Amino acid sequence: MKTALKTIAAIVLSAMSFIAYGQNVYKLKDTHTEVQIGPDGTLLTLKNVKTGHDYAGGANLWRVFYNTLDEKEMQIDGTENTPSVSQDGNTITIAYRNLVHRGKALQMDLTLTVALEDGAVRFGSTVVNNEPHTIIRELQYPLVGDMNLPEGHKLLTTHTGGQLHDDAIDLIVNVNPKTLYMKPDQYFRQYDLQYPRHAASNCYAFVGEQDGLYFGSHDQSLQQTWHGLRAYPSAPGRFDRLEAGFYRYPNAMCGDSWTCNVSLVKPYMGSWTETSHIYREWMNTWWDKQDVPQWVKEMTGWQRIIFKHQYGEYLRKYTDLPGRINDCGKSVGCNTVLAFGWWSDGMDNGYPNYYIDETQGGEEAWKKAIADYRAQDNRLVLYYNGRLVDRESDWYMHGNGKQAVNRDNTGAEFAEHYKFTGEGTALGYYDTRTFSIANMSNREWRDMLLEWADRAMAYGADAVFYDQLGVAEEFPNWDRSREFPVQDIYTGRYKAEALKEIRDHIKAIDPEFCLGTEWLNDCTSQFCDFVHIVEFTAEPYSFPEWFKYTFPEVIWSDRCLRDDTDVERRANNTLLKGLVNDIEIFRCRGLIDETPHYQGYLAKINAIRHKYPELLLGAGRFVHMDGFTCSNDEIIARGYANGNRLAIVATTLNEDGASGKITVPGYRFVGCESIGEVSAKSKGSTSKLSLAQNGITVLIFEKQQQTLS
Repeated sequence: MKTALKTIAAIVLSAMSFIAYGQNVYKLKDTHTEVQIGPDGTLLTLKNVKTGHDYAGGANLWRVFYNTLDEKEMQIDGTENTPSVSQDGNTITIAYRNLVHRGKALQMDLTLTVALEDGAVRFGSTVVNNEPHTIIRELQYPLVGDMNLPEGHKLLTTHTGGQLHDDAIDLIVNVNPKTLYMKPDQYFRQYDLQYPRHAASNCYAFVGEQDGLYFGSHDQSLQQTWHGLRAYPSAPGRFDRLEAGFYRYPNAMCGDSWTCNVSLVKPYMGSWTETSHIYREWMNTWWDKQDVPQWVKEMTGWQRIIFKHQYGEYLRKYTDLPGRINDCGKSVGCNTVLAFGWWSDGMDNGYPNYYIDETQGGEEAWKKAIADYRAQDNRLVLYYNGRLVDRESDWYMHGNGKQAVNRDNTGAEFAEHYKFTGEGTALGYYDTRTFSIANMSNREWRDMLLEWADRAMAYGADAVFYDQLGVAEEFPNWDRSREFPVQDIYTGRYKAEALKEIRDHIKAIDPEFCLGTEWLNDCTSQFCDFVHIVEFTAEPYSFPEWFKYTFPEVIWSDRCLRDDTDVERRANNTLLKGLVNDIEIFRCRGLIDETPHYQGYLAKINAIRHKYPELLLGAGRFVHMDGFTCSNDEIIARGYANGNRLAIVATTLNEDGASGKITVPGYRFVGCESIGEVSAKSKGSTSKLSLAQNGITVLIFEKQQQTLS
């Protein structure tokens, strides 16, 4: 019995080593991950135990930036500071007392923790500021500097749902080479990506075919967080030292403290899908996504149409809605309109006053047009801008608009300028509409958002759409009540809270009435029935598959197809990646019957979707390539599952076409639909394909019944 207990103890100690060894090197290790911290607080080892690969470069783990009244953004790091390092069980503590900067000891303390939790390294931090007349603005931690990446590892970000870059350093160095004199780009280059802004989820990763390194900020507070990706030079002009981490904003003035314990770094085994599983497992603890109405699941997309333009031109009349607009939608299998500029002032004009156009017959005429359109088995989504306040609007000029907008660190209002170009030059270059930015924490503004939803329901619409509410604010409000002005880092949370309030309000009245917004983000999309995304789904580096795989419940659009340009590839992309189509003709000035090639091809794509709606519209769960293989990488294949059926969409971008074999173990082939030059010979669980460039096919497989022996 004693021998057995000794054996068990030995196994436990080998699986989780938490003893300091060597020259005061501190070690954490389990069966997945090994971490070593040096006596100077540097990250000596971050190892995937399964592969033996060590990502760490022995670099500093942190940087702090503070301001005085005279100087801004002074950097403190480990070069002047020696910590006290200790270990208790599976947690290493790195404590700095009286941080030193330029030889002066400051009344600032920094305490860092490094803990190992089932293969994931959790990095915690506390800053305490007792230095008079200072503010600790920023903490960059954890940092994995001088990173040692395995050959072939790519950078996976969640920018607009997902992007996959072959060379992380190349991306960082070249993302913005023309910085002129405004950036210290001789010291480092930086890829700017923030959550919850353009990063749709609060994680990124370096991914290989069989393993990778995951960075996740598992933070329910939804504070503004930078995904810190930098390249430092090993020699002048040679930016080849990769650093990755997270940047946050304590904004701690004298007497303040701040704590954060949400950063995880995890070496993992598997493909990129493992990063999705890690993130979604955490999101499941708090994400509040509800099922969407069936009509949204069956929606192939929408016609995005401006009725009245910013400068007063009528592009469409109310009576066009049940007429030509309906006919255009029917011609391509699309029964939904996203209506812009339906109010009297026209698009990007007059916000937040959305007055019905009396010259077209007023509210009665608008309701009739909507009713006549919906009577033809159609759906209407009404546009409102969720964040812009026109400085010439009644509410701004004569109401409370000036008290409900964001102000900068000087107290001045932020401004955005929207100006559409006409056929002349004066309008587009000299004229402008100027907007302030609504404070999303303002109760009066939130109440207006609710009132607009009520109006949309009263008009007879099927959904309400709030533009620009999907991501954290680029121009946050600043608090100027203390010694230093402080930016609001929770604007993404305010937008999520507003959307939840709207969702709960409208669903209590009519569960079939829907809510949409612009820009994809997990913190806001959970409260929406659909999301209108901006660009970046059909570029060479685009990888919306990450978000589709992680959050298959979210219905969102592709905005990369316009007019008659590159139609086959881009329309195929929407079918391949499960995105609904945003039909925007000539910047919403035209209709799809003016682009006959696009019209004809989209009709074919949507016909396939309508033939298999249970798989290819919102009911089918995106599974990427789970459950099947493809013998040729030049064939792009993606799967959609529902019950015992699986749809595999396959195409190729290769100029010479591509041939290969798709194998689906445990399934049998039952049908297919194709567009373009495609040869598909299928039997049992296998399909042999030959595709010309941009040929596309949908293969339907059905799970075989297992027989009992």
